[in-house]
Amino acid sequence: MTHAQMLLEGGTVLVDNDRFAALSLLISDGRIKALIPDGEGPGDAERIDVSNRLIMPGLVNGHTHSHGALGRGGVPDDLPLEAFLSGGAWLNGTRHLDDLHLSAQLSAVELVRKGCTACFDLFVELPGPTMGGIHAVANAYHDVGIRAVVAPMIADRTLYQALPGLIEAFDPPLRDAVAALSLPAWQTIMETCTEAFGHWPVPKDRVRPGIGPTIPLHCSDAFLQACAALSQRDGIPLQTHLAETRLQQVMAAQRYGTSLTEHLDALGVLHPQFSGAHGVWLSKPEAELLARHDACICHNPLSNLRLGSGIAPVRMLADAGVNLGVGTDASNTSDGQNMFEAMRLAATLSRAQTSDPAAWISTRSALKMATEGSARILGLDRVGKIAAGWAADLLFLDAGYCHYTPLRNPLDQMVLAENGAALREVMIAGRYVLANDTILTLDEGALAARARDVAARLDGANAATRLMNEAAALVVQSFCRGNCDGYATRLG
Repeated sequence: MTHAQMLLEGGTVLVDNDRFAALSLLISDGRIKALIPDGEGPGDAERIDVSNRLIMPGLVNGHTHSHGALGRGGVPDDLPLEAFLSGGAWLNGTRHLDDLHLSAQLSAVELVRKGCTACFDLFVELPGPTMGGIHAVANAYHDVGIRAVVAPMIADRTLYQALPGLIEAFDPPLRDAVAALSLPAWQTIMETCTEAFGHWPVPKDRVRPGIGPTIPLHCSDAFLQACAALSQRDGIPLQTHLAETRLQQVMAAQRYGTSLTEHLDALGVLHPQFSGAHGVWLSKPEAELLARHDACICHNPLSNLRLGSGIAPVRMLADAGVNLGVGTDASNTSDGQNMFEAMRLAATLSRAQTSDPAAWISTRSALKMATEGSARILGLDRVGKIAAGWAADLLFLDAGYCHYTPLRNPLDQMVLAENGAALREVMIAGRYVLANDTILTLDEGALAARARDVAARLDGANAATRLMNEAAALVVQSFCRGNCDGYATRLG
């Protein structure tokens, strides 16, 4: 139950994502009403002692996939993205609505335990989205108490149809098998999404819809334009995987005769509600184009490294004026939902790209990307900062933990050392969701038991598909290498 007024006393508070100060926080109606000197405050407020706590805003995950929670451990350590999309497709097969709900709950619980209070979830349902599936995921986030944008990840081309020349790279009978794969018509997909969004099952102030055309190459032009029209008409966020791999840009040049971003611009897809996940292989002209449309890029360093996609040009994007956020990607491609790790990599990976410290991503910039920047991607108002009038989405870190002993520069120590181990409580919209090492909104033990049972059932049901997928992945991986040879620099 959210009290009318709470006064959090005795903590050390990160103010405006810039400096720490000894202050009390007055919480009312799910928001921060005031920052007050310690010892002061209204006498009728519920007083909560938060001494020995460093208090920071909740981290916001600008890009994840909840379906990956039930696929954890299913990705070999030697697959780039396209081979994973082929070889790992079995992980998402034969799932029931309850499985979608369970996987989203698993992902949400891990997010909370790692300091995340909101996420942008591109979840997949095969062969295409249903209203029941979309609503199952929305209900899962609502049940856990986390903020979320729930965006069905959709396409009207399979991987094999999306990449020019890929089907021809297969020998029969495997060629016939992959050529026979298909997805629903885009008109059917859009009808389903429109109906599901129009009958939204939970309050939109916490969990709201989004749209996720998976990768531009996997979507026909008419489909992309329909997604953009829905996004702009209803003001909902749109996210796609943009220039995640070198192959995507190579294939875009073959299919469109231009870069991915230029093609999206020609279709009218770029707008302020648009975000591209990854952006590893974006060129400077593409960055400038995104900035002109006030669009966003979500940096996902964990999966970029895990899948060998590369290191995103974050400094170049920032200098061009692109809005930037940080995400984890899926638990099966990043091996977790740890936004602290993603934030740290957002800062430290920039040091591997240049020896000029002036071009590095500062700890303050990385923190802002992982809070206010990602909140901008989700379309959240006044989320991601501790200030009067902003959401009471707060993390409480143990100031006596080893990361902060001795405590000299808490902001740097938080960004460069924290991994979630010092996290003691999580508050979302003025309500505690994690305390005493316990998620307060559901039974984690029962959740884990269900996950084990469901994973065993899915592994058995998808065994034959797994064998076909793994055989196809070998061909896809060879195709990728062959098409990327000699393409050693970014377009432009």
